[in-house]
Amino acid sequence: MKRTLPPLNGLRAFEAAARHMSFTDAAEELSVTQAAISHQVRGLEQRLGLKLFVRRNRSLLLSESGQAYLPSVRAAFDQLNEATEKLLQKDRGGNLTVTTTASFATKWLVPRLAGFQRANPEIDVRISTNTGLVDFSREDVDIGIRYGRGQWPGLVAERLVGEDVMPVCAPSLIKGPNALKKPADLKHFTLLHTATFPDDWQVWLTAAGVKGIDASRGVTFDFALAAYQAAMDGLGVALGRNPLIAPDLKAGRLVVPFEFKMASEFAYYVIYPTEAIRRRKIKAFRDWLMPLAEIGPKPA
Repeated sequence: MKRTLPPLNGLRAFEAAARHMSFTDAAEELSVTQAAISHQVRGLEQRLGLKLFVRRNRSLLLSESGQAYLPSVRAAFDQLNEATEKLLQKDRGGNLTVTTTASFATKWLVPRLAGFQRANPEIDVRISTNTGLVDFSREDVDIGIRYGRGQWPGLVAERLVGEDVMPVCAPSLIKGPNALKKPADLKHFTLLHTATFPDDWQVWLTAAGVKGIDASRGVTFDFALAAYQAAMDGLGVALGRNPLIAPDLKAGRLVVPFEFKMASEFAYYVIYPTEAIRRRKIKAFRDWLMPLAEIGPKPA
C-alpha cells in the first residue's frame, strides 16, 4: 500500500515548535531561520488541510488538531531516534569480521591484535581465514587483508606490508664444520618448498647468481607455515617471506644465513568497499592497522 506521508521537514518544524511553543526557539534548535520554520509549518498545514497552531501576536498555541496530532508525531520521532541509536551503537561495536590467510593471521595479525582489543573493547574481532575472493556485498565480511599486486576491481586496496624473499633455517645449520655459510653451500642441504610458490627457489638462486644447484629437489609442503616449521626443526632450508617469518627470527627459532634477499613484487593489502570506511568499526580497524607496517629483518 502506498503511504501518504507529509514532508519530514514540516513534521520536524511542527514538533520542535510545539515543544518550545516558539518558532524562534525551534529555528535555533534546527539551525534554520524563523521564517523557514514558519514556512515549513504552513506547508504542512496546507498538506493536511488543517490548522495546527493558533497564532497570536506574542504567543503560539496548539490548535485542537495540533494537540491531537502532536503525541503521534512525537512518538514517531522518538521511535526513529531510538532505532537510529541502536543502529549506530551496533556499528560502533559488535562483531567485526576480518578475512585473511591463515599464515598471515597466525604470524602477523594475531600477535598484534591485543592492541586493537585494548583500544576498542566494544568491538569483537572475528578472523576468517581463506584465500578465495570475497564478495563484500553477499558475505558476512567487513574488511580483508589480501596478498597480491594491489589490483582488486571495485575495492579500495591500501598497501600494508611488502616482503622480501630470503633463505631461512634453524640456527644449528649455520654452526659446525659443515655449516651453511654461503649460497653455494645450499647444494649440501635439503631445499624446502611451498606448493603455492613452486618456482621460488629457482627464481631466488638465479637472482643470487648461484649455479649448479637443482632447484626442484627437496621436500614440498602445501602451506608456508609447514615449510617454516620444518626449517625450524632442522630438516632443511626454506625460502621465507619476512612478514611471516619475523616472529620466528625475533625469537631465534629461524635465522637468515645470507646477506642477499630478493624483493618481491607482491605485498599484503588492506581491502574494503569504498563506502565501508564510513562505518566506525571498520574505520577504527583500518586506522589501527595501517601504521603497523614493519621493515623486514636483518640477516643473521
